[in-house]
Amino acid sequence: MKIPVLLVSGVLYWLFVCWVTGAAEPWDADAYWRLWYPASLGLAALTGAAFKTRGWMAGFILTFAQLPVIWLTAGTISLWVIGLAMSCVLAVPAVAISGFTGWFAARSRPL
Repeated sequence: MKIPVLLVSGVLYWLFVCWVTGAAEPWDADAYWRLWYPASLGLAALTGAAFKTRGWMAGFILTFAQLPVIWLTAGTISLWVIGLAMSCVLAVPAVAISGFTGWFAARSRPL
C-alpha cells in the first residue's frame, strides 16, 4: 500500500509545483533547482526511512512521478525519451539519499 500512496503523493507534489509556478513541466519552473528538486530530495529522505530496506524505491518513485505530470500538463509525448533520460539522471541522487535513510532506519535500534 505504501507504493501507490507514494506514487499518488509524488504526482500531486509535481502538479502542485506546476500550479504554483505556472510552468508546463516541473523542471521548467524558475526555482526548480533551488527549491522544488531539493524539496523532493528531502521528501525522498523521509519516505526512504519509512520504506526501510526498500528505501531506494522512494527516491525512484518520487522522481519518476514527474513523467505523468509532464504528460498531463504539456499534453504531448513528443519529447518522452528526453524526459525519461532526464528522470533517470535526476533519480540518481534521490535513490542514493532515500536508500541511505532507509538503510539507516532499518539498522537503527530503539533505545
